[in-house]
Amino acid sequence: MTSKPRFTPPGPLGFGGAPLGNMFSVVDEETAQGALSAAWDSGVRYFDTAPHYGSGVSEHRFGQFLRRYPREQFVLSTKVGRVLRADPSAKENPPFVRTLPFRGVYDYSYDGTMRSIEDSYQRLGMARIDIAFIHDIAADHHGAAWEELFKKAMEGAARALTRLRDEGVIKAWGLGVNLTEPCERALEQSDPDVFLLAGRYSLLNQPALERLFPECQKRGVHVVVGGPYNSGLLAGGRNFEYQEAPPEMVAKRDRIAAICARHQVDIRSAALQFCAAHPVVSAIIPGAKYGDKVRENARLMAAPIPPALWEELKREGILPASVPTPKA
Repeated sequence: MTSKPRFTPPGPLGFGGAPLGNMFSVVDEETAQGALSAAWDSGVRYFDTAPHYGSGVSEHRFGQFLRRYPREQFVLSTKVGRVLRADPSAKENPPFVRTLPFRGVYDYSYDGTMRSIEDSYQRLGMARIDIAFIHDIAADHHGAAWEELFKKAMEGAARALTRLRDEGVIKAWGLGVNLTEPCERALEQSDPDVFLLAGRYSLLNQPALERLFPECQKRGVHVVVGGPYNSGLLAGGRNFEYQEAPPEMVAKRDRIAAICARHQVDIRSAALQFCAAHPVVSAIIPGAKYGDKVRENARLMAAPIPPALWEELKREGILPASVPTPKA
């Protein structure tokens, strides 16, 4: 176990890079750079990307933008677990469109992790990243095979990243996943510093609250919350966990929205600020393709919310009675 304080990304608001990998639709270069510029101008200093996002598109765009600034002024995370191999015939990489001509190959080995880090340096045009997350090592991507792959990742990727951290090459490592169980196992089997957990701590559902967050608190491990809008459902959309939302989740969102309206609070403000209020959460990273949305997220993050809103959400059983909520 590490004995010194763990490095964590600055928050509360960061920038998630999946949308700038042409997620669901193409983003032109000017728009992508405008979104990153809006994040910087809004005070964001934590940026997260991954090789998987557009088969390299997102990393290229992040590097192009962030190279304008002194390296010590921002924190950058990317991911390992997929090695990109040149393939002129590579098809689209759903949910990303118009990707670069590379094919992602899962590789959670020690050597694959080292290659992935070096490849990310090249795409970013930078000689350093701060945090490396082992990406998608969970059942939602690997089905029943995930447990065997997780074992290989702990023997390979986790060992490589621990070495890089201990040598000062990176400052921290963890998992970047959509499920809590891999994070719980990583705490048992290795020494991660921070998790990027998407969609598992939000106004709509909090499966991370019962076991994972208490264990993180015991170990001094922090969490970056991805997907605070639950794939858009809490921002007025119809998707939940990257697909059409089930009726019960739509109904729950509508109940939350009605309570927010009674207190004259934008449900999006409540969604963002709720996620950031837990003491293990160091940052939240809502994704955005457009500068106006980035600026709007910053505004929503700072909007005042009366304590009575949180009290009513708890009284109605929508939030657990003991869950941390923002202070007035």
